[in-house]
Amino acid sequence: MNIFRLLGDLSHLLAIIILLVKIWKTRSCAGISGKSQILFAVVYTSRYLDLINAFISPYNTVMKIVFLAASYGTIYLMYMKFKATYDVNHDTFRIEFLLAPAAVLALIVNHAFEPLEILWTFSIYLESVAILPQLFLVSKTGEAESITSHYLFMLGSYRALYIFNWIYRYYAETHYDLIAIVAGIVQTVLYCDFFYLYITKVLKGKKLQLPA
Repeated sequence: MNIFRLLGDLSHLLAIIILLVKIWKTRSCAGISGKSQILFAVVYTSRYLDLINAFISPYNTVMKIVFLAASYGTIYLMYMKFKATYDVNHDTFRIEFLLAPAAVLALIVNHAFEPLEILWTFSIYLESVAILPQLFLVSKTGEAESITSHYLFMLGSYRALYIFNWIYRYYAETHYDLIAIVAGIVQTVLYCDFFYLYITKVLKGKKLQLPA
């Protein structure tokens, strides 16, 4: 494992921890998109089905279990324990418009027409756009709390670091996965405007505000 993948995984993990701590400490889901969390749960579930028939390393297995548990834990907090604080009126993004194209594309463009491979490919495509409901919610409400901004920044950093991971692997191992690279670039591009606002406002102590 190279440093870029390790830092990417840690950024991803930190993003999830920030989100869970935010919800638990404030006892509120305000500003968090349940739609995005559902999409991430679908991503992890379809990607990590290989837990039942493949073993890569203890690190890999533990991280997969942590992401699955944290994802479903977040959904439980949002839709059950702190349901009254969930802003359902603003979280209105139609996720079927993301799920359906990702599924169709996975059936058409994949490395092998096999169930687990198609599900893995589907998870890659879906993850690249899973943050859209969250960004849509922030744009609709016009602002985001600092803690929510930190969550989004770490999540975006995870994808950006994975691009460097693929570059490193191409030069060090002559290995590359075009599907993962393209999807990662798409996802990182979606964060570009947010990155700029985060650096110019949030890091200076101002509340993040996005144009409606």
